[in-house]
Order: sequence, then structure tokens, then C-alpha cells
Amino acid sequence: MQTPILTSWADCAPRLVAVAAGRAPADLVIRGGTLVNVQSREVLPGWQVAIADGRFAYVGPDASHCIGEGTEVVDAKGRYLIPGLCDGHMHIESGMLTPAEFAAAVIPHGTTTMFTDPHEIANVLGLKGVRMMHDEALMQPVNILTQMPSCAPSAPGLETTGFEITAEDVTEAMSWPGIIGLGEMMNYPGVIAGDPQMLAEMAATMRAGKTVGGHYASPDRGIPFHAYAAGGAADDHEGTQESDAIARARQGMRSMLRLGSAWYDVESQITAITEKGLDPRNFILCTDDCHSGTLVNDGHMDRVVRHAIACGCDPLVALQMATINTATHFGLERELGSIAPGRRADLILTSSLTELPIEKVFARGQLVAENGQLLVECPHYDWPAEARQTVHLGKRLAAADFAVPAPDARDRIRVKVIGVVENQAPTKALSADLPIRDGLVEPEGEVAHIALVERHRATGGVTNAFVSGFGYGPGMALASTVAHDSHHMIVVGTDRAMMAAAANRLAEVGGGATIWKDGKELALVPLPIAGLMSDAPAREVAQKAQALVEAMAACGCRLNNAYMQHSLLALVVIPELRLSDKGLVDVRRFEVVSLFEGSQ
Repeated sequence: MQTPILTSWADCAPRLVAVAAGRAPADLVIRGGTLVNVQSREVLPGWQVAIADGRFAYVGPDASHCIGEGTEVVDAKGRYLIPGLCDGHMHIESGMLTPAEFAAAVIPHGTTTMFTDPHEIANVLGLKGVRMMHDEALMQPVNILTQMPSCAPSAPGLETTGFEITAEDVTEAMSWPGIIGLGEMMNYPGVIAGDPQMLAEMAATMRAGKTVGGHYASPDRGIPFHAYAAGGAADDHEGTQESDAIARARQGMRSMLRLGSAWYDVESQITAITEKGLDPRNFILCTDDCHSGTLVNDGHMDRVVRHAIACGCDPLVALQMATINTATHFGLERELGSIAPGRRADLILTSSLTELPIEKVFARGQLVAENGQLLVECPHYDWPAEARQTVHLGKRLAAADFAVPAPDARDRIRVKVIGVVENQAPTKALSADLPIRDGLVEPEGEVAHIALVERHRATGGVTNAFVSGFGYGPGMALASTVAHDSHHMIVVGTDRAMMAAAANRLAEVGGGATIWKDGKELALVPLPIAGLMSDAPAREVAQKAQALVEAMAACGCRLNNAYMQHSLLALVVIPELRLSDKGLVDVRRFEVVSLFEGSQ
């Protein structure tokens, strides 16, 4: 089946009017169901829709006057007609998939619109990488709209990325056809301090009439928070508690509640609506980061909507938060997010508004999925060699590269430790007394080695520290070139020789994730495109990712979605401790600190 063609409202308005008036036949009429109107928050039994040129022409109680020769008529068989689901904030690269394969994975789950921020590839390949993602996105049968990444590096001076994004890059990208706004402004200290580049990027976006995405990860909702809001961020997805959601709504931001593979922030914030009674129009559901296993086994935005309903949200409100609220936020309420005349004919047939089985999915008026099966092609971009050769270590690594020399002669020493928090992005700043053997600091108990291996400029650099919370046993290592946001290589292990073996393996295959134990590779997920993505089908990638998860568990890991936690250990814009090529970063103070307690 061919990819549905998108015709502009202006170009097809004469035909839409003619179909709605009964002067011309529709391409498709759906009747025999119950329409969910997210504009008015009503359920309308018996309402029918007529579609022409990929858009809704007529939405009302009787579309029989729109049926003529050549009109396809679909019987909804008593099911609900709901708009196609929208993801308000997400990173395609987190699925380990290219835009084409991500679309192929989520279309059967009813996602027909995605607002994506490709800042992962921006850190590796710069503006060229963003353009590659943007171009493949526009080839898809559903709506994938791109936010131009704002922060590469995410925190200037605290990390070194493969490329840097400039205000000039942002200005250029605002003219591209699929750019919908500016990606999450993670450098909130820069905005608060009036950094000229950050403000210039936001100004360029505003001058283009587009939306500035927010990211305020600090718990401080005093003067810094108000200063950040004044900078123009229109939304924020970093809230983790009810008061966060309320604070953002009160400042005129859309509060984005996320349920990703590792982020469970809907239940703790949706009480702002269900209990405090805030206007739900200012709230949006999103995923942020979903890996391939979640997409294949659990779903995408359908999963988020079901979860919101299970948390006590009215089903119609939950649907609004995943459709019209999102479209309105990005200025596209006349294009997307509802079943109404002129809008793109993206809709779902489902037999339950609470269980939300995705039984039929239409995009631009064409049936694209049915009962979990994709019925349309998702075209691939021709990724060039420069996108497939991005892991440059500069040398073959050895166990000694992962050693932490003790600063002086003693038996034990107190060190700072990154503490992983299950199901949340923030870490804890912990400390531990570790033993010294042969002049080297050794992990003990819950504490493991962690290293960041520079992979963009072949410097051969390795930065070492300690992490706790994974529960790994002896003799193992896990390495990944997915290391938000700089996307160097993060290696966690309890054996330095295995850490070197894992890192060298990823250099051989061009990136991905690998886990080793006792001299053997237990699992490998190749991600040859930018060291972030695979162009293989989602199910294949998910199977390899599941093997990785099982190997992590066999090595003693007990965390939910531990790989996602692993991949965020270099994210130097979310408190409290992170690791970069510059050293151990205290994100509470935004400065590099000594690994050893009592030292600067």
C-alpha cells in the first residue's frame, strides 16, 4: 500500500465544501459508530464522518448525502471513533530506531502524530544529523514534526559533544518544512543567567512564530523558575510531583506528563486535574523516551492514555490530553488533534474508551493498521557512511584505562558516588568508603565502576568514577554508545578487563550496547546509525534489547528499565551527580567536582 499523500486544507477546500454540501462524493464514509468529540468533550452516538483528499469533510449525524459512486463505506460496528493520538514530546532515537521504523512500530498503536526532538543525533552529527532525521520523518505516512534541538552541548563547559548547535543553526532550521519549534531548552541555568546564545535561539524560534520547548529540571521553584518561565519556554516535561504540574500551569506553560520506558510521572502529577481541579486544557501527555521493547510489547501513546485513565482521569479528558491539547499547544488545532471538518483524517476505531484496544487506524483518510498489523509502507532514508561510522576511540582500550588511582597511601578512601533512582531521571549524590588495593580504588558491595569513554574525536580519553544502585555481581561490564546527551560511551562494570572488552567491541560494530561477563559477550544490540539507532524492524531490535535486559538481570541487576538509567548517567542537566568527559559533575551547582570527598 502506498504512503498516504497529504494535501493542504487550502488546496482541497473546494472539494471539502462540495462533499460536505452533497455536491460531490466522499472518498470514504465511516458510519455505525459513536464519535468522541474532543473539541466539546462529548460522546455522540450515531455520528458519521466523510473524508476527502485525506481530510475530514463532514462530521455529523448523517453522512449519507456524501456517499456516491466510488465512495468506500466502512461500518464501525458500534465502535468509538477517536482522533489519532499525538505524542507531545519524544526522542525517536530512544527507541533505538530510525524514524521509519519508529513509525512502523507505533502506527498500529494509534499514534498518528509525533513532536520529536532529535537532539541525540545533533550531539553526534550536528545540523546534518538533524536534517537526516527531519527528511526521513517527512517521508512517513503519519505526522512526524521536528523540533530543532536547542542544546548541544546540553551544558556548555561541562561536556564536549561531537558537534555544537548554534543560534545560526536554529535560525536556518526554522525555515525547513517539518520544523515545528525549538527542542527542549535544557540549559536552564544559561537562560536564567541571560546567556546570549540561548536567548538568541529562543528569539529566532519566536520570530518564526513557533513553539519553544522547555526543560526545567531543578526542584527550585523560586526566582530561578520564574526567570526561566520569562525566557519563553512554552511547556515542560520534567515535573515529577503534583506541585510541579501546578507551578508550570500557573506560569502559562503546558505541563507535559510523561510515561516512558523508565519515567513514571503521570500518576504523581495527574492529581492536579483529578483532585485539585485544574483546567485540563493546560496538560499534555507524552512519552519522552520509549525503547523498542516497550513499543513492541506495551504500546506507545495508547499505553499512556490507558495509564492516565487507570490513575483516575476521565477517559475523555485523557484523550484530550493526547490529541487536541497537544495540537493546540503547537498551533496546529486547525490541522490535527480532533475529528472535525478540514483536519487531517487521522482517527482510530476502538471498542472501549477505558481499555482502548486499537482496532483500526486511519491516517490521512487511509487505513494504515488493523488489529496490530501495519498495512502501509514506512519509507527509509538513504543514511550515508558518515552517519554509520561515528565511534572513534583513538586506541584499543585496556583494563588500566578504567583504573582509579588513589590520591595517597591508605587502606580506604571516601568517594562520591552516583546513586541511580529507579523509574526517575534524577540521580542521588551519595558517598561510600571504598578499599584501596595496589594503589587503586576498588568498588565494593553496591558500588560499581563507571566510565565515560570519548568517542567523537578519537582522543582516547576515559573519565572514571563510581555508581551504585544496579546491583551487579562480579566479573561483568555493560557498555553503550547511547549516553544522553553527549553520546560518548558509558561503561558500567565490576571488572576493568570486561569494561575494556565491552568498549572495544562497540568500536568494532559501530555502536550500540553490549554486556560482557567472565570474558564472554552475553548480548549485543548493534546501533550502527550514529551509534544510536538501527534501521532494522522494531521487533528485531526489541528481541536483541530484551536479550540485553535478561543478561543484565543475570549479572545481578534488579532495576526496572535499568538500561534507560544506564544511558542517562552522562546527562549533565539533571541533578544530582553525572559523569562527562570533563569529570564528575555536580548538577546542583553545575560544576565539575573531585571524585574524592573532602577535595575540591
